[in-house]
Amino acid sequence: MVFLGGQVLPGNVGRAILGPFADQRAVDALNHTLGVDRPLLTQYATWIWNFIRGDMGTSYIFRSPVAPFVIDALGNSMKLAAVAFVLVVPIGIFGGVIAALNLNRPLDRIISLGGLSVTVLPEFVTGIILILIFGVWLRWLPISAAWPKDAGFFTQLYYLILPSLPLFLVLFGYIARMARSGMIEALDSDYTRTAVLKGLPWRTVIWRHVLRNALLPTITVIATQTGYLIGGLVVIETLFRYQGIGSLIFTAARGKDFPMLESGILTIGIVYAVATLIADFLYSVLNPRIRLGSEQ
Repeated sequence: MVFLGGQVLPGNVGRAILGPFADQRAVDALNHTLGVDRPLLTQYATWIWNFIRGDMGTSYIFRSPVAPFVIDALGNSMKLAAVAFVLVVPIGIFGGVIAALNLNRPLDRIISLGGLSVTVLPEFVTGIILILIFGVWLRWLPISAAWPKDAGFFTQLYYLILPSLPLFLVLFGYIARMARSGMIEALDSDYTRTAVLKGLPWRTVIWRHVLRNALLPTITVIATQTGYLIGGLVVIETLFRYQGIGSLIFTAARGKDFPMLESGILTIGIVYAVATLIADFLYSVLNPRIRLGSEQ
């Protein structure tokens, strides 16, 4: 689907590489050398066969193997995703738990409505606002995520804080809402009432009985959002001039660099699949009924 969709993009591969003033014969010769003038099924079958053999192909734009570009970009995106993940997951779960414990009270409404309100705002809107506040007016954080060469861990972290905040705002509402729903359901369950009737302290009831079951649906949401954190960063990476997998895919699509585009999309698919498998594993670990049912 990505390959066929790329064919309808305007432009010509040879023209994109050689420039608008290149001779048409040179453009045609380059297209023939790259093989983009062959039938679409032939091009796609060739790429699939090479990928199975461990070869992602050669970039049309950079005229070098695709794999190093994809690996470097994926590593950068994972750094940004990790910072956003560390911020949003505990705070989102904590917000959902607090909202559930204060059900239908002002604090619950503030967390729920506030989280959903910032969720529906596009990343480029929240990103620009955050750049203006923290980067231009207050000058607390750099407006670009491109850190200096040979920067250390804490320097890189400092440059990634501002780009991670729009991601935090987008994902907080989803995670908090799922944590809130799971908490409300768990608080109204029979095992919670039984634990309370046994005289267990309220804090023990929450930690040992409620949270363990309430966070089960939240794990699935976190896993699906992990795929977004890795592959849905085109706007953020472009806005903050960050060389991640999203920015690489955007550049490949704009230049009709099909080997780079397909390899980037496939890499994101693999990451998404792995995140889902990890979520299923954690779900079975936290839910004894699923684990014991599979052993019977």
